[in-house]
Amino acid sequence: MLKELPKLPYVYDALEPYIDAQTMEIHYTKHHQTYLNKLLDALSKYPDYLDMDLEKLLTVLDTLPKEIYTAVKNTAGGVYNHNFFWEIMASANTTEPHGELLKEINKSFGGIDEFKKNFSNHALGRFGSGWAWLVINSDGKLEVTSTANQDTPISEGKKPIITLDVWEHAYYLKYQNKRDEYIKNWWNLVNWNKAEELYNNKV
Repeated sequence: MLKELPKLPYVYDALEPYIDAQTMEIHYTKHHQTYLNKLLDALSKYPDYLDMDLEKLLTVLDTLPKEIYTAVKNTAGGVYNHNFFWEIMASANTTEPHGELLKEINKSFGGIDEFKKNFSNHALGRFGSGWAWLVINSDGKLEVTSTANQDTPISEGKKPIITLDVWEHAYYLKYQNKRDEYIKNWWNLVNWNKAEELYNNKV
């Protein structure tokens, strides 16, 4: 289990102008850190779970003691989702998917534009707080989905490829209530090289 947050793969202002430095710093040092602190606290009396890999923990939530189930579900998801979100963005990114991932996107969604529209609609349509995802489902196919709060596809047996955080704290300082503008601009930050690597390592 993580005892401290992984270091960000870029400096706070690296994603400007699409995500501002102040939001990045608060998001990482306050929100993300709080999830980890609360997760470690919830697991402190259960060393067997405390020593478990984070992804493994998210697949065995139903085995948790009842008194910590909700806290661990929320906070472990919060840690994992944010770890993944930071990695799937880059300041010097490739602007479009490529390789095998692009072939599968074209096959599954009818082209990159249709995929982006589908994904953006899931992100915009998520009521309240949550995440939009491109995942490989249990049938080995690409699927666009969304999860509420800090739920994660890992717990559903799905493999994440891309995610977008649509909690208000991810964008409100810069975009206020304009979630649609945030989503549109975020496509400039997607680390398609990382997404291709994750897709190619799907097994």
